[in-house]
Amino acid sequence: MILLEIGDGVLGSVAQLLTVIVIFIFVLALTYGTTRLAGGIKKQQMVGKNIQIMETVTISGSKFLQIVKVGSRYFLIGISKDSLEYMTELSEEDLCFTENSTTPGESFQFILEKFKKDKQDEKQDE
Repeated sequence: MILLEIGDGVLGSVAQLLTVIVIFIFVLALTYGTTRLAGGIKKQQMVGKNIQIMETVTISGSKFLQIVKVGSRYFLIGISKDSLEYMTELSEEDLCFTENSTTPGESFQFILEKFKKDKQDEKQDE
């Protein structure tokens, strides 16, 4: 009789543990799906628009400089917590975009492959 009670207690504990694990996995899957959906919607909203953020530089915790492309023109803007300030218009000759810089809309897979290729090239140079 005592063994039966211990077995029920252990069995009950195992059942509770499995239930918690299943609920945890369900919540993780739901979070992942929601994040993918929200990211996909945001990406669709950004594709084909006339405004692109080409580069962002952090000056301090809440202050940034951004190069923004609007149509075929480039602008430098300053962004802080409470305001957005037009700085100047830039010509394309003033800008230097390197091969390693990413452009909006590049997939993570593309960036990862570029990184792997760069690492392999560095190893070959050694």
